[in-house]
Amino acid sequence: MTEFNKILKISLISIILVQIVSCSPQPSILAELAPRSLKAVDLEETLSRHDEVMMAYSLTSYDASNKAISVVNGGWGVVSIQKGEQLDLQKASSIKAQPIHLELPRNGRIVASLVLIEVDDYNRAKQMLDKVRRIHNIVSGPAALVVTATEVLTPLKYVAAGLAASGIGLQLIDHLDDDDLLGQSSIELNEAELRKRKQRLVHVPAVFSGRNMRDSFEYRLDYDVVLKAMKIRPVRQ
Repeated sequence: MTEFNKILKISLISIILVQIVSCSPQPSILAELAPRSLKAVDLEETLSRHDEVMMAYSLTSYDASNKAISVVNGGWGVVSIQKGEQLDLQKASSIKAQPIHLELPRNGRIVASLVLIEVDDYNRAKQMLDKVRRIHNIVSGPAALVVTATEVLTPLKYVAAGLAASGIGLQLIDHLDDDDLLGQSSIELNEAELRKRKQRLVHVPAVFSGRNMRDSFEYRLDYDVVLKAMKIRPVRQ
């Protein structure tokens, strides 16, 4: 074989390898929502000097046609927190907020939503959280997901819709009155933009503040959405 033929053969092999790599499907992305820390800067309950709080959170996915296709839920609490106290929600096993996972659809998007609630009725809140934990990280499909792409949704509505899709009903909405919701936060992740930027971590710092009667409150919550190459699909309900 002449030197020219060797070079030609190597060039052809290189071209074929490049075409194989470029045509091979990209791995699916798994989004993980993980609450990280919660700090009580100022409390709603000044007499007792502590608040009892809980958290509910969800991931909702939309396909390339902007149609809601799946949702997964998580919950945390009920925990007593004092003024100035900061909780590490991932290290302390007794108060760990378990992450939730959902596949990010190709050319679609995911909405990560979270609400923080001040608990008045401990037993009622505990019963609801027990139900949330039973369906923790179990994916519900489009048949039960009553969320439309054109509807303007608050984080609370996203979380409530996710719980309803999982068979819990709208108990979160029923549980709340105007004074219970300390704060809510959402972030939207677009699959094409994330691939273009090669972004693997979205860190979200949220500040919840307000006033109830004569008492003011302020909470600082940090949560992450981590993006991973998908290996194992989550269990579908």
